[in-house]
Amino acid sequence: MSFRRGLFATVVAAVVSSGCGPAVELTVQAPATFGDEPGGFESATIERVVDGDTLVVRITGRIDGPGLGDAVVGRSYRVRLIGIDTPESVDPRRPVECFGREAGHAMSALVAGRSVRLVKDVEETDRYERLLRYVYMEAEMVNARLVANGYAHAYTYPPNIRWSELFVQLQSDARDGDRGLWSPDTCR
Repeated sequence: MSFRRGLFATVVAAVVSSGCGPAVELTVQAPATFGDEPGGFESATIERVVDGDTLVVRITGRIDGPGLGDAVVGRSYRVRLIGIDTPESVDPRRPVECFGREAGHAMSALVAGRSVRLVKDVEETDRYERLLRYVYMEAEMVNARLVANGYAHAYTYPPNIRWSELFVQLQSDARDGDRGLWSPDTCR
């Protein structure tokens, strides 16, 4: 599969407003990878954005295949995006980390109120009982879009590693492009 395919396609709107908070730059589109998934997924609507790498969704449908998880239609779940990590912004035991709020605003700008598809890798949930999923809007993976624009960094955590190479490449490109977390003006 080609990780470079479509990597630098730009979005018509270069800056998106999440409705609350600063403008968010999401100009770099991630490659369209949904067609390379193994088949099967859960359809969901976004109920709430928790932070840059965690969502609350309501499951609206299920399509059989290896990417389908165990989520039940009609129920709400917390979802942790696989393969990425963003600076902490909501843990009451920890201080808000630099660029944490911006990562949360970027997630909101991308998915708030939208319908998405959730694809499982190997594990169903993490130790906090959050679903572990790749989150798709059409053919583009939200996880990858956040990394490509510097709002998240690659987080390889076996056994859920199907897109690890892509995330590492997108992070390298974001760093080379001084985007988001990698900007010299961010978190001096």
